Parts: sequence; structure tokens; C-alpha cells
Amino acid sequence: MERGQKVYEASCLTCHQADAGGVPNMNPPLIKTKWVLGNKTALATIVLKGLKGGEISIDGDTFSNPMPAQETVLSDQQIADVLTYVRNSFGNKASAVTIAEVAAARRGKAATPAKKPAPPKKKA
Repeated sequence: MERGQKVYEASCLTCHQADAGGVPNMNPPLIKTKWVLGNKTALATIVLKGLKGGEISIDGDTFSNPMPAQETVLSDQQIADVLTYVRNSFGNKASAVTIAEVAAARRGKAATPAKKPAPPKKKA
């Protein structure tokens, strides 16, 4: 968590603020949102690829500031650390993000592809 906090303070705090509350209509909050607490691959992809602005809507508010891609700035370890920190700080409580999950997102794949279960066989 300490490593993630350091990455947050160096790379995220300016836009998302010390309390992760963001800036209204510009930078989204990171507090108890589906983006932070939901799909880890989607979250890692946002950090890796960035956003053009306007893609994120939370409680009816759209956030217009672009987010710069971090794929050439932060390592998989740093991204896993900062996302684990954010997902478990500011009132959030969610599972850790692993280096493997970030690496898979970097490659454009899910870390552990979900297999669709076979439908149950009908008895004749």
C-alpha cells in the first residue's frame, strides 16, 4: 500500500486530489465508483491508455479532462500498486490488482479469461 500511495502522490494527486474527490466536471472522483471498484482489467486499461475526455460518467456527471496514458511512464508493478492503493483507500474496499492483471491489460487481454460454462444437459 505504501508503494501505491507514493505512485498516487506523484502521478494521480494533481488531478484526482488528495482526497480522491476529483474536480467537478473535469477529473472524476475515485471514491466508491464502479470504475474503481469494478472490472480490474478495464481500470488498468484506463491507466495504461488514458482517456480523451468525456468517456467517464458518474452519477450523471461527465468528466471532460483528458487523462494521459501511463503505459510508457509507469511499470506494471507501479500500476498494480497504485490501483491496489486506490481500490483500498478513500473509503474503497476491493481486491488487489496484480502485476499479471496489469500485464494482461497492457497486452489487451484479460488476465484470466473466463470460460463460459457449458449449458446443463437435458435429461431425455
